[in-house]
Amino acid sequence: MEKLRVSLAQINPTVGDLAGNTKKIIEYIQKAWKQGADIVAFPEMAVTGYPPEDLLLKPGFIMDNLEALRVIQKETSGLTAVVGFVDGEKEIYNAAAILHDGALSAVYRKMYLPNYSVFDEERYFKKGKEPLIVTLKGIDIGISICEDIWYPEGPVMIEAMAGAEVIININASPFYYKKWKVREEMVSSRAADNSAAIAYINAVGGQDELVFDGHSMVFDNQGRIIARGISFEEALITVDISEGSGVSIALSGGVDSALVAAIAVDAIGKENVTTAFLPSYYTSRESREDAERVARNLGIKLLTIHIQETFESYLNDLKEVFSGVNPDTTEENLQARTRGNIIMALSNKFGWLVLTTGNKSEMSVGYATLYGDMAGGFAVIKDVPKTMVYELCRYINSIKGREIIPETVLTKAPTAELKPNQTDQDTLPPYDVLDSILKGYIEENKGIEELVSLGFQVETVRKVIRMVDSSEYKRRQAAPGIKITPRALGKDWRMPITNRYEIY
Repeated sequence: MEKLRVSLAQINPTVGDLAGNTKKIIEYIQKAWKQGADIVAFPEMAVTGYPPEDLLLKPGFIMDNLEALRVIQKETSGLTAVVGFVDGEKEIYNAAAILHDGALSAVYRKMYLPNYSVFDEERYFKKGKEPLIVTLKGIDIGISICEDIWYPEGPVMIEAMAGAEVIININASPFYYKKWKVREEMVSSRAADNSAAIAYINAVGGQDELVFDGHSMVFDNQGRIIARGISFEEALITVDISEGSGVSIALSGGVDSALVAAIAVDAIGKENVTTAFLPSYYTSRESREDAERVARNLGIKLLTIHIQETFESYLNDLKEVFSGVNPDTTEENLQARTRGNIIMALSNKFGWLVLTTGNKSEMSVGYATLYGDMAGGFAVIKDVPKTMVYELCRYINSIKGREIIPETVLTKAPTAELKPNQTDQDTLPPYDVLDSILKGYIEENKGIEELVSLGFQVETVRKVIRMVDSSEYKRRQAAPGIKITPRALGKDWRMPITNRYEIY
C-alpha cells in the first residue's frame, strides 16, 4: 500500500458554538496540511459539539450547522477532511462529511445509534443504511462513527470485506475509569480481525456531566498500536500508515506460484507483492533462475531464504525417534513445512497476507502438505484446474504483449522438488487425464462406470476417486479461495470427513 499520512484532530468542540467550532476545525485543517497530511479526521459531531440534545429539534440549528460545514469545506484545498456534523433536514442523521479539495465528496450516516446509559440518539436521529468507502491515493478507506465499531459484524467488517485497507472511526466517547483500556482492546481486535488499519479519533473536553478524554489511537492491520494521543488535551496526531494490502508468496519457480504472483500484481500493484524463494538441497538451478525471471518480469521483490540448515536441524532433532525407519514422504513434507513456517513468519513480522499457490487438481487429490504449502490466508487459484493454470499463464503473456511467465516455466515437468528427480506424475496421472476425471467426479457427479465409459482406465479412475475422498480432512483446513467452476471445493462441496460409503 502506498503511504497514507493521516492526522487525527483531537479537539474540544463546544456544544452550540458553531462559529467557534468552525474556526477551530479550519485551524486544525491548516495544521494538518502543514504536516503533509493526506487526510485529517475530526471527532463525531465536531461542528455542533456533542451531545447537542434538544438543540437538534430546532430547524434553525440544523441549517446553521449545514452552513458551517459549507464554510469548512472551502478550506480543504490540498487534502481530505472527515468532519462530524448533522445531516438532513426533516429527518436528521449523525453523519461524517468527506470534504475533498474544497468540495463535499461524500457523506456517511451512522448506522448503529446508542440508546443506553448516557446516550439517547434514537430520540433524534435516523439510522444510516449503507457503509461508505472512499478512495484516496489509490487506497480504499472505510468511514464509521463511534458505536459502529463496537459491533464485530458492523460497518467496519463490511467495509474491510469490500476492500478497505484503512478504517477511520470518529468519536465523541465519554470517559469513565479505565475506559481507554476497553477501547484499545476492542479497536485492536477490530483491526486484527479485519486485516485493516484503524484510525480512531476521539474528542476531548466536557459537556454538562460528561467528560471526553481523547486518547485517540491508530492500529496497524495486525492489531498493533502505532500511535496514541494524550488524554484530556487537544492535540494533532499525525502518522504514516504504510501497511494494509501487502501479500507474500512462496515463489518456487513453478507455474502455479508464477500465476498467483502475476494475479496479485494485477490486483494490488507490484509494490504490494513480496515473494520468497526458499531453496533446499533438491532445488534445481533451473527453478532458481525461473523464480528470479518471474520476479524480474513482474517487477516484484524476491527474498531468498535457504531452508536446508533448518530442515537438517529438524532431522537431527528427530534422529533418535526415526532411528531404524527408512526415509519416506515424512522427510519430504518436513521440507514443505519448513517453508510454511518461514512464509508465515514473514506474514507475522511484516503484516503480509500469505497467498497459497495450490490449484484445484492438487487440492482435489490431496497433493499438498498440510501446514506446509497449504499454510496461508487466501488461496487464489484453489478452484483453477492445473490445465487451466497453463492456459491462464499463456493468456497473461498474450494480453501483456511480452513474456511475463517464462516459457521455461510452462514447458518443464511440474515438480515439488522434495527428493531427487521427482515429478508430479510420479504420484498423479497426467494432468489432462486427472482434470477430466476430476471434472466428471466432482462437478458432474459421475461414478466409476460412467468415467470408464469415457475411455479412462478403471484403476486410474479408482485411484483418483480414492485420493479425492480420503483428502477431505485436508481441504477442511485449507485457506478460502475464489469459486470459478460449477462446483468448487468448499461451499459447493460438503462431503463428511468420516463416512463408510465407498464406490471404488
